[in-house]
Amino acid sequence: MQVENHKEEVPFSFYEEKFRQLQPENVLERLSGVAWDGKKFTLTLLGRAFAISHPDYAIRALDGGSLPPLPTQTFLLRYLLESRDVAWKGEWKTFREMPWGEMYITPYTGRVLTRAAFTLGTRIGKFRAAAEKMGAEPVPHGDAGFRFTLVGGYQMQILVWEGDEEFPPSAQVLYSDNFAEGFAAEDRVVAGDILISTLKANM
Repeated sequence: MQVENHKEEVPFSFYEEKFRQLQPENVLERLSGVAWDGKKFTLTLLGRAFAISHPDYAIRALDGGSLPPLPTQTFLLRYLLESRDVAWKGEWKTFREMPWGEMYITPYTGRVLTRAAFTLGTRIGKFRAAAEKMGAEPVPHGDAGFRFTLVGGYQMQILVWEGDEEFPPSAQVLYSDNFAEGFAAEDRVVAGDILISTLKANM
């Protein structure tokens, strides 16, 4: 296949090949929220269940809806290849507070926080409706805030403030503390991106 979009297709192809060599029993040892029936893995991302065939990769949405975009599929491959269950201690952390957060904070701020502020904070009502449609749990922070289960035992919150004549809209994303051990910093960035993109699609 000729690669058209190097930014998305090259990393996807790299992890697709690694996935082909993956031993299913290794996944089941690391991730309790993933099922395997001998032909495919089944997992849930932001409330939607997906079946991922192995060893020849193919993904299917079990609700019959659209497939996730390629960066999200790459994230799911990395999850199956590298992540593991980590117990949540009940604390919430900002991106900056987790390992390597300071190093990635500038791209993270633009890609996640600023995008959340101007995508969600300018349309609070539609944000609430989209979050409720996704089955999120409201939290009493910000002008609007919701808690989501990303995948497995990993939780996220998005809090947004609408802004006014003096201040622009703003946003904060919080991660359950197990993200610090269960995901690399790059994947925590992508997790924020996926959550915002999914909310936007539901708005």
